[in-house]
Amino acid sequence: MRYFHLVVALLFALFAFWQLNDPDWPAWIAMYGTVAVVAGWWAFSRPPRWLVYAGLAVAVIWMATLLPDLLTWIGEGMPTIAGQMTAESPHIELTREFFGLLITSITLGVYAFKLPR
Repeated sequence: MRYFHLVVALLFALFAFWQLNDPDWPAWIAMYGTVAVVAGWWAFSRPPRWLVYAGLAVAVIWMATLLPDLLTWIGEGMPTIAGQMTAESPHIELTREFFGLLITSITLGVYAFKLPR
């Protein structure tokens, strides 16, 4: 299992790295970096409970702020989000951000569930 956690840590570190060209890169590096730290820490011991829960809370709250944009995207018939981002199609950026936070929330949720009570 140690290698699984290290792979998760590496993936989220790469996700953080790929955010360097984003205008709001500090927030994304902090979010993805938190998951990378939690997963890497888990490979060797249990991370502090507060770190996992704080990261999960931030991800879920942030994701909730993007829910109206996701619903708008769904209402528009779910146009592609694989295209180039333009000012005329803000749904691309906001929907991608929602799904990035969903992946983050699920991952941190799994780690939160695995923490001993």
